[in-house]
Amino acid sequence: PPGACSADAEAGDSPPVLFTAGVENLCLCPKSPPESYISLNRISLLQLPDLLPTQNGEELTERFLHEVVSILLSYIKKTYDGKTKVLDFHHPHQLLEGLEGFSVELSDQPEPLEQILVDCRDTLKYGVKTGHPRYFNQLSSGLDIVGLAGEWLTATANTNMFTYEIAPVFIVMEEIILRKMQEIIGWGESEADGIFSPGGSISNLYSVLVARYKRYPEIKTKGMAAIPDIILFVSEHSHYSVKKAAAVLGIGMDNVIVVKCDERGKMIPSELEENIIQVKKQGKVPFYVSATAGTTVYGAFDPLVHIADICEKYNLWMHVDAAWGGGLLLSRRHSHKLSGIERANSVTWNPHKLMGVPLQCSAFLVREKGLLQACNQLCAGYLFQPDKQYDTAYDTGDKAIQCGRHVDVFKLWLMWRAKGTRGFETLINRFLELAEYLYKELKTRKNYELVFDAEPELTNVCFWYIPPSLQKIPKGPEREKRLHQVAPKIKARMIEEGTTMVSYQPHGNHVNFFRMVFSNPATKKSDVDFLLEEIERLGKDL
Repeated sequence: PPGACSADAEAGDSPPVLFTAGVENLCLCPKSPPESYISLNRISLLQLPDLLPTQNGEELTERFLHEVVSILLSYIKKTYDGKTKVLDFHHPHQLLEGLEGFSVELSDQPEPLEQILVDCRDTLKYGVKTGHPRYFNQLSSGLDIVGLAGEWLTATANTNMFTYEIAPVFIVMEEIILRKMQEIIGWGESEADGIFSPGGSISNLYSVLVARYKRYPEIKTKGMAAIPDIILFVSEHSHYSVKKAAAVLGIGMDNVIVVKCDERGKMIPSELEENIIQVKKQGKVPFYVSATAGTTVYGAFDPLVHIADICEKYNLWMHVDAAWGGGLLLSRRHSHKLSGIERANSVTWNPHKLMGVPLQCSAFLVREKGLLQACNQLCAGYLFQPDKQYDTAYDTGDKAIQCGRHVDVFKLWLMWRAKGTRGFETLINRFLELAEYLYKELKTRKNYELVFDAEPELTNVCFWYIPPSLQKIPKGPEREKRLHQVAPKIKARMIEEGTTMVSYQPHGNHVNFFRMVFSNPATKKSDVDFLLEEIERLGKDL
């Protein structure tokens, strides 16, 4: 439109031509420098073969990528703007049928790059802004700009983590980061090992896999038939991934014993020991305990010191699932909550959660060096030749159950360089302060009830909203039945309006309640206030 052009076209100039793909801030006018625009007729005809590696494709590639970056920058600005919606919700059938020119269907013929840019924009438009300051739905949230830059660079490098020869810098970075994490846990530099994996569930699977191999190395060649019935122990508040690992590895979910927790969600050590004794009486072999440092729902920390004592007494492998709470090790104020983790045989730690690293970034750490290699290596001759000209100990691919492995370490390394350990500490302390603020706010508001009245150990805060219609009904089955429907109805309205997102679930004997977590650097106290007021607005008539 007139006056909108940065080149400020004078009277008599032909009007600016706007790029029809809907990309913001792109003006094609006579006074714009030639390198800033592409002929409208040409862009509508350009296709993938016009970009690099096509000969003379450099200029068009640069312009195309500039437009992609323009779309991304616009999205990032909207993400951080608390006045925008967290999501523009549509049902699956609507996305499948197509929305306002956006179709997810695939065609046999190539689409022009103009349409590809529209697809990029619309993909973000109809998704969820997980970096929005009022997005509280998952343990991983936020959008770190340095981490984002790391992800971009990683994609540009497009290499694989199985050998040093094709990923030399990334392999060395992974060793540096793993060594740093092992040091923070409290393990000696020379004794430990580890690897980055595709998420905490796979890291937990590694723990069972390695523990079983350590006890029964013949499992690798002879299979489960060669070993006795082995039993795993988890808490009733543990992540479901350990049970899934037992199913995947042929151990069976029936051989996973669930140990009772106290009302705060912590494993009860006496219950663990009682279960171990009972299993031994049955002639089965207890061999593995997964303790949790930061449970998914309550944010509870199992008593690691007592569990370590029991594991040593009965010669059990002790794994600590610190996927969620591991970040607290970086805080001098809160690291004591993981006291005893240094006695674990293995640890899962997800920097993509409390540390705010873009998804995905999960580390599996094991105290005994060489165990990962012995458990998983197959020495494929086309990858892991022993007579290479460099130290082949840096060909880490044979430690993994994968062949192809994504570079997950660079964004974490880059963020650590940008923040330093103290920067992560400041960020994590602030998350805990926000959790404490919410906890205190809930105690003062008559329309809310805490699931358990205890100051948060992590950033999880669990609560019910009690609509006016239920406030005078005495506690009992009828009230519980009606209260169970409140959180899902509020969440449905919340998603339809797109103003905020927070998770809910039942747990044990408790009916549906909201679970609030803080891991988003953009969140402020005013966003917490907004959430509580929004829940009341959406649920007061229920």
